Amino acid sequence: MSNVLFSIFPNERFVDLSLYQYGWEQCEPLHSYGPFARNHYLFHYVISGAGTLLSNDSSGVTNTYHIKSGEGFMIFPRQINTYYADKDHPWEYTWVEFDGLRVKEALDFSGLTMDDPVYHSNARDLSLQLKNEMLYIARNSQESPFHLIGHLYLFLDFLTRSCASRKMLQGGKLQDFYVREAISFIEQNFQNDISVEDIAAFCSLNRSYFGKIFRDTVGRSPQDFLIHYRMSKAAELLKLTELSIKDIAGAVGYSSQLHFSRAFKNTFGIPPREYRSQNRIRPTPA
Repeated sequence: MSNVLFSIFPNERFVDLSLYQYGWEQCEPLHSYGPFARNHYLFHYVISGAGTLLSNDSSGVTNTYHIKSGEGFMIFPRQINTYYADKDHPWEYTWVEFDGLRVKEALDFSGLTMDDPVYHSNARDLSLQLKNEMLYIARNSQESPFHLIGHLYLFLDFLTRSCASRKMLQGGKLQDFYVREAISFIEQNFQNDISVEDIAAFCSLNRSYFGKIFRDTVGRSPQDFLIHYRMSKAAELLKLTELSIKDIAGAVGYSSQLHFSRAFKNTFGIPPREYRSQNRIRPTPA
């Protein structure tokens, strides 16, 4: 069997940058994963050996990439992919799955896209620090969420600075202000019956234009972001409270328990009740 470290991040309250799962693995020859599509961004850095990535580009065409030690690859949300270790020199890699408001901006800066997902370094010292940050996260899952998020920021900094395909971005934009206003509105009103039209109206913007600048900045539609935010809050309640599924649905803006359960399963891959049984955090006796 492969040697592997694997952890799931225990906290979903970070909006700008959040961590989902992370780890390290020394794979067996031809060890494969997929075909599969993720809900978030997933980056692998190859420490040694080699392997192959098959992933769909923005037009839906499947491309094949051969990746070796010192390189890496980015998997984008909802992108179908398969990857497997080389037969003679199976790869050892470390990975992080992450998402958040600032991720799309950082990846735009790095130049990594669905059409060009392979990471090549332009600075060996920075790529070494990138690898070290990823391994630190993988090996220190016992640290606090804030501690791990701090190292995730360092990972993202080294990724954008070392990526050979990186490009310069324009400075602050007015659309960033509107997006932050929209996210603030969502944070304060997610438990209410709000729609994308309500969010756009709060920002005094046409819905179509608002949807475009939100997607351009965040990398997902306002509706997707609202659902994800609500599901993150629901996950906290499932782990930390005794509230019923129906009450949790109402607490995050769903009048229908059935619709809530479907949305939760689409986000986390399992129903709310199963998520609670796997992730319940019980108070420590005094």
